[in-house]
Amino acid sequence: MINGAHVILYSQDPDADRAFIRDVLKFQHVDAGGGWLIFKLPPSELAFHPVMDGGQSHELTLMCDDIEATLREIGQDQPITERDWGRIASVDLPGGGRLSVYQPLHPTAKDLTSS
Repeated sequence: MINGAHVILYSQDPDADRAFIRDVLKFQHVDAGGGWLIFKLPPSELAFHPVMDGGQSHELTLMCDDIEATLREIGQDQPITERDWGRIASVDLPGGGRLSVYQPLHPTAKDLTSS
């Protein structure tokens, strides 16, 4: 049976991005050896969206309860896009990539209880 998921983000500067996740976002982690940090993610959910613009891609979006407070806490002054379903902003990673931060305005999987 599946007991988890392993997400891989590719980076131009993985050491800088690992430091950002460790030191700024403060995710717990283990060292798999040689400085390869594996981070514990917060509770997650999985959704399927239609393919856009003829290509397939995957995204990692971090969820929060208060997007303004989250952006302030991690030192990012980014514009927030308002949608019917939520509020979203892109966060700059030190390695040159971007990560989305999202405040949902609809029920989420974290609202489910185990039976």
